[in-house]
Amino acid sequence: MSTGTVPKPIAGTSEFLDDRLGAGNFMRRNLRKVFPDHWSFLLGEIALYSFIILLLTGTFLTFFFKPSMEHVVYAGSYDPLRGIGMSAAYASALEISFDVRGGLLMRQMHHWAALLFVAGMMVHMLRVFFTGAYRKPRELNWLIGVLLLTLALAEGLTGYSLPDDLLSGAGLRITEGVAISLPLVGTWITFFLFGGEYPGEDVISRFYSLHILLIPGILLALISAHMILMWVQKHTQMPGKGRTNNNVVGAPFYPAFMAKAGAYFMFTFGVIALLGAFAQINPIWLFGPYTPADISAGSQPDFYMGFLEGALRLMVPWEVNLFGTGGGTLPLSVIIPALVPMGIIMTGLALYPFLERWITGDNREHHVAERPRNNPHRTSIGIAAITFYGVLWLLGANDELSWTFHVSLNWTTYVGRVLVFVAPVIAYAITYRICLGLQRKDAAIIGHGVESGVIKRLPHGEYIEVHAPVAQDIEAHMRGKEPVPTLPGAEAALKTGPDGVPPKSLRGPVGKLRAKMSTAYGGEKIPLDDGHGHGHDDHAAIGAGGDDEKSTAH
Repeated sequence: MSTGTVPKPIAGTSEFLDDRLGAGNFMRRNLRKVFPDHWSFLLGEIALYSFIILLLTGTFLTFFFKPSMEHVVYAGSYDPLRGIGMSAAYASALEISFDVRGGLLMRQMHHWAALLFVAGMMVHMLRVFFTGAYRKPRELNWLIGVLLLTLALAEGLTGYSLPDDLLSGAGLRITEGVAISLPLVGTWITFFLFGGEYPGEDVISRFYSLHILLIPGILLALISAHMILMWVQKHTQMPGKGRTNNNVVGAPFYPAFMAKAGAYFMFTFGVIALLGAFAQINPIWLFGPYTPADISAGSQPDFYMGFLEGALRLMVPWEVNLFGTGGGTLPLSVIIPALVPMGIIMTGLALYPFLERWITGDNREHHVAERPRNNPHRTSIGIAAITFYGVLWLLGANDELSWTFHVSLNWTTYVGRVLVFVAPVIAYAITYRICLGLQRKDAAIIGHGVESGVIKRLPHGEYIEVHAPVAQDIEAHMRGKEPVPTLPGAEAALKTGPDGVPPKSLRGPVGKLRAKMSTAYGGEKIPLDDGHGHGHDDHAAIGAGGDDEKSTAH
């Protein structure tokens, strides 16, 4: 869109800054910067606004929380725990909940914002993945996003453990068991975090430093870098009328985008405030203080750690004794669940843009997003990964499933061990067929129009439904489809006859494998129709005649 005349507020502000900082041109240029618009872009803003709320509520909580494992006797206003010995950290968390004005609201808002922060990043990352928005030139921003998600999991783990209640202590015990099982570095990491044998006297203070200083500082730096790159590169825009890789169709940052962002921040803040006020979460006073000898039944972590919990519960009890009974022991039943699922998901996310470019040979810049159906293999891979994650997440509550549905705990575990391998394959196959079906539907709409609901009788007695031409904006959205690129010479590399002369890079076992992957992954699966349908006048326009008018089949 045309930016037109610079609004007076921008011109006045620019002049003020230009007189003092020489930044007038910078302000004028950037405040009128045009951004594409789509509802899915707001998913990333949920994570950003949740992070801001986390910083605000977390700052409030630091004024009252005491990160110490010093033994105290509780003398606060919560009668059931009065006179009970506990850590100073747990006592201060109780004080925040019952004796600090607005403390419980801030605690619960902080917890809800943490959940929404991680969930927002996950959904935003899925949007970027399924639309191919990670492609050149946005690979670096994608890697920053993967690192942000990893750090957010660590930030949630450290914060969840700070109150030192029985539930978080049980999770901390699992964390210690996973850390100490790591080969070579496990003992060092455990002593670094706990300051000695579990539970030690330093874990809360050290987690507190990680939670409020180190990890938030890194998160803030990465989010700033993420936003700067997004500002320079802008969002990918969805395919549509007049949208290409060489232009941006949207609204300027000021006032349109700024007003929308401000309103959406207030909406996010309101939702989190309502959840903090009316939806109880993490009632630590019901769990009691942590003691290593106790554990509550049905303990469950926050949702973002559920898949690691599920991996631990599904893993078979394998271990390897090195050099006989006198050597060390590798507890594979802990190492594999701790490292493999996280490694598959995070490493796969980080490498995918580069693997896809290696397979397709596509080195072009992309500023128009793809509809998920138009790249069926990528969409199927994404759904398979979600299914893998979902099975692990669900089986992290296998004891609750067993108790609720009155089935054997062993059988839930056995079924989970099968599903974690079989379900992603089934999900891949189903998703691929759905994507092809949706592509066929698009081709039919382009070729024949849309159903109008008008029934017409042909001269020979047959009844048909008249189809109307598709709206121009919808047609442009569909025609934004491009064939998934394939490597030049990939088909020739697979031929065995004299006509097959593949490029040098596609010769040999690795080259042939790359060629096979390229031809399978890329190419046009279902071409869009050229507008000429088949059958009985199935794309005739509404109003082409009455019931007695003859119709000509195409």
